[in-house]
This record gives sequence, structure tokens and C-alpha cells, in this order.
Amino acid sequence: MSISKYPSKVSLPQTNPGISSVLEFLIIKFPNIRPEVWRQRVASGKVHCRDGSLITADSPFQAQQLVYYYREVDIEPVIPFEEKILFQDEHILVAFKPHFLVIAPTGVYVEECLQNRLRKKTGLDNLQALHRLDRATTGLVLFSLDPATRHLYHNLFSGHEIHKTYHAIARVSNKENLVGQQWEVKNRLVKSEPGFLMQVIEGEPNSHSLIRCLAQSGDKALFELNPITGKTHQLRLHMQALGWPILNDMYYPTLQPKADDNYSKPLQLLAKELRFIDPVTQQSRVFSCDTELSLG
Repeated sequence: MSISKYPSKVSLPQTNPGISSVLEFLIIKFPNIRPEVWRQRVASGKVHCRDGSLITADSPFQAQQLVYYYREVDIEPVIPFEEKILFQDEHILVAFKPHFLVIAPTGVYVEECLQNRLRKKTGLDNLQALHRLDRATTGLVLFSLDPATRHLYHNLFSGHEIHKTYHAIARVSNKENLVGQQWEVKNRLVKSEPGFLMQVIEGEPNSHSLIRCLAQSGDKALFELNPITGKTHQLRLHMQALGWPILNDMYYPTLQPKADDNYSKPLQLLAKELRFIDPVTQQSRVFSCDTELSLG
């Protein structure tokens, strides 16, 4: 049994969904966790409020209340790849995330996530990811170390003041030379079924990317991708929209059957570079990783 040392939190909604207690809400909110598991967690003092006071079976629902709990899994897969710390000061840390490693606890992953690995490595329990990469994607992730300045870095993301560069490999026709060509992709992305997928529909665009081809070898090409917006799976869908789905994508264009991770065929998508003006120091920050995607 793996039990997280660090709490996860959930905010109760503004509108009561027709329940009387916090316990009822947790059971509805997390349908993949058996109700008796939540009852046991509450009974054993593993669910609490922000001030540390315990949630009981009778604790009433209060709109926007923060509730803290500790993730538990019976068997946790071990991801056989190492993360790297590329930069650290008193406010931020930049790390390289390997393929197949989640950033924060989710599903069957508790300790096997980038955030908790880094907390153990640095001894900094306040370390917190400022953004997300898909589990299948590798590359740079920015973390906040100081709660007092964290909101300033969050504002960079919400204000689209972080400039991100990705690399991706896709299969292309070896009859055309794409090197040097570039494309601007704008479309409307919404949730699909199952709920972790996205789809393109008609309507006002809410996603925007700039893409260009850097190199080509036979039936494969290396692309540089610059997302202007940050929708879920945006780059995967924008590459698909151009007719070149990212190599080894298990979601698009067709959802593949669930299977064990194939470590020899990772998604060929790399978060290569982050650029921004540091809101604390006002310095220009440029972080890039040495990892390259190979056309070989």
C-alpha cells in the first residue's frame, strides 16, 4: 500500500449538488473510489479541513470549503526513468520530466510522480508544479518553491506570458519536402468521449499554435511547435489537423486499447524550452533541455 505523505485537496462547489455532508460529496466526486474507502478514510482521520480539524461522517457540506485527503493505492507502478533538476533558486525550480512519469499524484500514482520525487530529493515540501505536461510527454516543468511568490508565477501562465517551445516527430510523405515550411493552426477544442480526450468542432477558435518543420529524413519529420494558447492535448490535435499525428500517440487519431506502457515507444513530444520575464527578479529567463528527438 502506498500512502502519500502530502495531502491532495478538493474545493467543494459553490452550488450544492443535493447532498448534506462532505462525505457524500467525496463519494460522488470520485466514483472510481469505493464509498467504503472514503468512509474508512474519514473514520481513521485521513480527511481534514484547511485548519487541520478532521472531517467526520456528519460534517456538513459548505460551499467552497477546502478539503484535504491523502491518496492511497494498493500497488503503485515504478517508472524506470530519472528526472533531472536543471535550475533552482529560492523561488523556482526547473526540472526535466521523463516520459511516462506523471507530474502530480493521480490515479495509481502516489509517490511515483515528478512533484513527490523532487520533494524527496530536495527536502522542500512546499515545492509545487506551476503547470502540467501529459504523462506521455517529456521535457521541462517549472515549479514554485516559495508560497509567498507562487501567485506571481501562476499569473505568467494565466496571462500567456510564458513562451513554450516543443519538438515533435511525425510520419510524413517522403515525396514532399516540408523543411522550412510553417503553419498557423486555429480551431475549437472541446471535451470528447471518453472524458480525457478532446475533439475539434466547428465554432469560434479557442486554440492557437504556430508550427514549422525543422528537419526531415525519409518518412519522418521533426517539427517545432509554439502553442499560443494552452488547451488540453492542443499540440497533439493541431498536428493531427495538419495530417501528421505525433509518432506513438496512443490517443490520436484513434484511441488505442489500454495496455501496459511500452517504454521502447514513447510519445515523440518534447517540451524543449521555456522563456519568460521573471516576475520577482525582472530578469529574462530562458531554460532549454539538451534532450533531442531523433529521426533515426
